[in-house]
Parts: sequence; C-alpha cells; structure tokens
Amino acid sequence: MKMLQLPTVALEARIKEELETNPALEEGAESFDQEDSNEDDYDDSPELSEAEKEFDFSEYMDDDDSYYKYSAKNYSADDEEKSMPIVGGKTFKDRLQEQIAEYSLDDDQFQLALHLIGSLDEAGYLRREIEAIVDDLAFTQNISTTKEELLDVLKIIQQFDPPGVGATDLRECLLLQIDRKIEQHRSIVLITAKKILEDHFDAFTKKHYDKIIEKLEIEEEDLKDTLEVILKLNPKPGNSSGSGDRPIEHIVPDFLLNVKDGQFELMLNSRNAPDLKVSRDYNEMISGYTEQKGKASKQQKEAMQFIKQKLDSAKWFIDAIKQRQNTLMTTMESILNYQKEFFLEGDETKLKPMILKDIAEQVDMDISTISRVANSKYIQTPFGTYLLKFFFSESLTTTDGEEVSTREVKRILQDLIGGETKRKPLTDEKLAKHLKEKGYNIARRTVAKYREQLNIPVARLRKEM
Repeated sequence: MKMLQLPTVALEARIKEELETNPALEEGAESFDQEDSNEDDYDDSPELSEAEKEFDFSEYMDDDDSYYKYSAKNYSADDEEKSMPIVGGKTFKDRLQEQIAEYSLDDDQFQLALHLIGSLDEAGYLRREIEAIVDDLAFTQNISTTKEELLDVLKIIQQFDPPGVGATDLRECLLLQIDRKIEQHRSIVLITAKKILEDHFDAFTKKHYDKIIEKLEIEEEDLKDTLEVILKLNPKPGNSSGSGDRPIEHIVPDFLLNVKDGQFELMLNSRNAPDLKVSRDYNEMISGYTEQKGKASKQQKEAMQFIKQKLDSAKWFIDAIKQRQNTLMTTMESILNYQKEFFLEGDETKLKPMILKDIAEQVDMDISTISRVANSKYIQTPFGTYLLKFFFSESLTTTDGEEVSTREVKRILQDLIGGETKRKPLTDEKLAKHLKEKGYNIARRTVAKYREQLNIPVARLRKEM
C-alpha cells in the first residue's frame, strides 16, 4: 500500500534506495540462458542435506520465474526515453548565506547571521521570538549573546535580497519592501503606501477604504494608485525565486492518455522506473552451496541465511512494483470508462458525480486503495494534466431532477464571482440566488462551503477600488 501511494518521481527514488541497500536486486533486463542453469544438478540430488531442508532454495534457482521484470501496459520499449529529473540548484537559504560576505561582520556576528538565516521559514519570515533564539544559541551552540546584538544582525539580514526577507510579520515584510523602493525613488504614492502600512494596516487588510480616505484626507483615485503599488509587493519573499528549501519538483504524470477516433490509448508512465531482476550472482551462490551436500560450516549457513533474506526482499519488492502497476492501470481504466464524456471532449460540465465507492465497486478493491491512487497520481490528457482526485465529486440534484456533479456547480460559482462588479462583490446570499435562477437549488451555507473549497475569500475581501 505504501508503494501504491508513491507518485512516479518518489517511486524512482524508492527504487534507487532499494537497489543501493539490497545486493540481490539488480537493474536491467536479462535473457535466460538454459545452459547456464544448474537446475538439473539440484533436482537430481538423491536426498536433501540438513541445510537444504532448512532453506528452500528451489524458488531462487535459475529458472523462468527467477528473473522478474516489470513494464508498463501499452508502453513500447522503442518509445523515446525522456528523463524527468527533479530540478536542483541553490536553496533560498544558500543564496542568503552567500550575501553575508558582502557585509563586514566579525566572527560572532557571522555565526549569529547563519543561525538567524537557518531560523527563517519557507516564506522568508522569522517567526520565532528573539528571546527564544538567544536561549537556543546559549544551550545548543554555547554562544552567549543578547537580544540587542541579535536584532542588530537581523537588521543587516533585512537588507538582503529579496526585499522583505527576515521580517517578523506581513506588515514588516511589506514595509521593508516599500522602504527599499523609497530609497531608489521617492514619490508621493510610495510615501502614502508607507503611511497606510504603518498607521492603517488593520483597515487596509479589512478593505475599509472609506476610513483610509477619511483619515489620510486623500482622493479615491490617489488611494487606488497607492493600493496598486502595495498589492504588487511580495508577501512571501522566501518563495520569490523557488520553493524555499525544497527542491522544485515538476509534475510527472503517472498516466499518459491519447484519444484517437474516439478510442482511448492509456499508458502507464514508467520511464523513471528501470527493469528489475534478482541477481544471477546470488543464484549461483545458492547453487554452489547446494553442491556441498550438507558439509557447510556455521559461517556458510549464516551467509546463506543472509542471501535468502535478500532474495526474499528482492522478490517481494519486484512483486510489489508489479502489483502497483496493475492496480494503477485497473483503477485508471475504470475512471476512464466512468468519465468517458469528459475524456473525449475535455468539457468539465461533462463530469459525472463520482465517489471513491463507485470505482472501488467496479474494480472490486477497497475504498482506501482507490483513495491512495486518487490522492497522489496525475494523468496527462489532450486537455491538460489532472490530479485523479479532480474527477471525484459528490452529486447534486437540480430543480429539474437532473443529477449533476458538484464540480459543475463550483465552476458556475467561479464564473459568477469572476464576472461580479469588484466595487460591490456578490455576497454568498446573492450567489445562492443566482445559482437558484440557473436551476441549482443550493443554500447559502453550501455556497460558502464551496467558495472556501475554491479558496475564494468572502465578498468584503474581494472588494476592489
């Protein structure tokens, strides 16, 4: 089940790990040569030695079942191989550490800077209290410092690129960026933006624009220009050039789908997964051991125990890979059949209501198994790449008695919000009214739930000048 949950890129890493830790597992396909087999010598033995009775080596001998390979269904060995690596490169914190050299810091300040950079979160913020960091330095690194000394070094880090890094909250992050802009070019708009962030940040976050206009005694057009500057600032400077400390991962589809003349061509992407087999050398070790006719020493028996464990592990691992691929293909084929209209046209309104139980019953598997497949696998289609979870949704009955997918309702909800007047956004109650006019009898609280699932804020926070 753990193997099943892995997406393609993670599976590649898992296979690499197994190859490194299990010498009985090898990469690559190998043809079977009957002349090299010692199977006859083993089978013709008149009696079994004590060692042979202790270990059943027959299943590991050099026969047709000894070499296991796996390949993707409908995937040709002649197809072009394309590597899909994880993008490497320097992390966000690496780039910050490189900038330390640009400032004249003594040894103590250098160590404090390194520790502060290491304490930043992925967004580039310092969320921990300065007093707690002072204690950490004393207990973990035996470095004695004060809150004031640490704050002085933090102010230096806040001068690093990208602007806003090292802030303790959003307000400070935006102010650091505005200050940097003012240093480069001083203007009324920037000064007003700084005043809003310093003195009216709460009203700004709640979009109480009338209060800001009244307090600052400015025109609505002036506020609009100022808000445009503020909204262009980066609230997460740590993510401005990558994904923080995490390597950037491209989505590697687990399934590749082509549609030709109304027919599906489904392939399982296994280009990051090599052919695997049980080691021939380990089979030969067993063969040599069986020829000793029970004369093996204690050390040799222990060696054979080790070999048996590794062979068992290799066989299990290859079988698990094959079962994983069979389960993936069976599940995906069932989803294709269930959502055939969507995969033929790419129209989201064609998606039928479908829950995990529907597919589980079709393929005769447990719901938890289908969930593991749906939550972590992607399919590349002529209409885009989708997470399998995308195709699952609850049903909803229209006023005409027709059963539709809740995904269709969410799409209409997005369209309504996208077309609203931003100076006066639609409330959840008004959205529910519009949906009812279109035949979808949905309560206001249900609209709120769908809106939250779509990561769309409430009407007040969608308001624009």
